[in-house]
Amino acid sequence: MEENKEILSIALVQADLHWENVTANLASFEEKLAALPEPVDVIVLPEMFNTGFTMNTALAEPMNLTTTRWMKQIAKQHNALVLGSFAVNDGGSFFNRLLCVRPDETYAHSDKRHLFTMGEESKHYTAGNTRLTLEWRGWKLCPLVCYDLRFPVWSRNLHSDPYDILLYVANWPTRRAHAWSTLLQARAIENQCYVVGVNRVGADENGLEYRGDSVALDYLGEPMALLGSHETEKIVHISKTDLAAYRKSFPALPDADDFEIRC
Repeated sequence: MEENKEILSIALVQADLHWENVTANLASFEEKLAALPEPVDVIVLPEMFNTGFTMNTALAEPMNLTTTRWMKQIAKQHNALVLGSFAVNDGGSFFNRLLCVRPDETYAHSDKRHLFTMGEESKHYTAGNTRLTLEWRGWKLCPLVCYDLRFPVWSRNLHSDPYDILLYVANWPTRRAHAWSTLLQARAIENQCYVVGVNRVGADENGLEYRGDSVALDYLGEPMALLGSHETEKIVHISKTDLAAYRKSFPALPDADDFEIRC
């Protein structure tokens, strides 16, 4: 049984990615994580962290092979929940799948709901139809993938079953950096929750540039960590007491509209 923690520590890992090179990417992240200055409860990696944002589904892995096993190893080594997405071949269908792996090697997953049509993602991958929330060390998390950020209904916090942290893993290009930063703030404010967004840096083989701007925001949309435009790791510590006190002082969630999502 995992202990409930008042203060949760989250490592944001902003990295350049080796294009379609799983071995190089996993080795690079392993080195970065080994250098973390303190233990953490959660490790957040970018979208498609093992390949870059590729439409080459020949690189999609069946579950429980190289990348899944690596995530299990990292979760166990760091005694942390590890989150990141990669291309998965599940019964002949391909998904941009976000995996959340615990130290005991169990995991939960969520498939990217909103596929980036302008990048032809919808021609190669299948959209997810179930939103994931999971509990970890007394906190409720809702992890989502990149383009999902633009669609607030899918991420809406529900008064009947509220989460504490909204997390986005991304390959979000520099040309739309303003939208990335603005929408992350909006999600924090409207959902009265902590928000973590982890993006990549560098450039990919499609000619797209990424400047990172990974961030951790509090429930007011105020930055707790800004990672800038270079490879870096940052640890943030968030307080459940502070979150509960704010929600009590400004109880907006009960006034939200009721709705139903039909996928």
